[in-house]
Amino acid sequence: MLCNHNVATVARRDSIEAAAIKMRDSHVGDLIVTEMRGGRVVPVGIVTDRDLVVEVLAESVAVDAVTVEDIMTTDLLSVNEDNGLEFTVRKMCDKGVRRVPVVDDEGTLIGVLSLDDVIEHVATLTSCIAKGVQLELRTEAEKRP
Repeated sequence: MLCNHNVATVARRDSIEAAAIKMRDSHVGDLIVTEMRGGRVVPVGIVTDRDLVVEVLAESVAVDAVTVEDIMTTDLLSVNEDNGLEFTVRKMCDKGVRRVPVVDDEGTLIGVLSLDDVIEHVATLTSCIAKGVQLELRTEAEKRP
């Protein structure tokens, strides 16, 4: 599965400030909220930069009055690493999410896929196809002038 294996994570009880700093330092707009279950790191939620703005800053909530758990999304869509890209993108669109944790068969977090990743992948494929078509046209023109 196409995904970023370098996932920025945070714990439920981490402070909002710690989450914001981690987003900034990791250059990401989201953190996957994880917990340990049976020695495995399992995704249990997601917190985004938008959550910080809408739930904390725009409501003038003191950052030390809430934790990640208070603002994270818990109705989390996750996909298995064996799910195809088309299946995953359809699920993301159906649910209206831009990012999805990718897990193995045991539910262990192995990566995260964003629609930005998909767009970049499709752009790369489209570029390769266009180059292939152009090469084929040049080859044809050279063989049959």
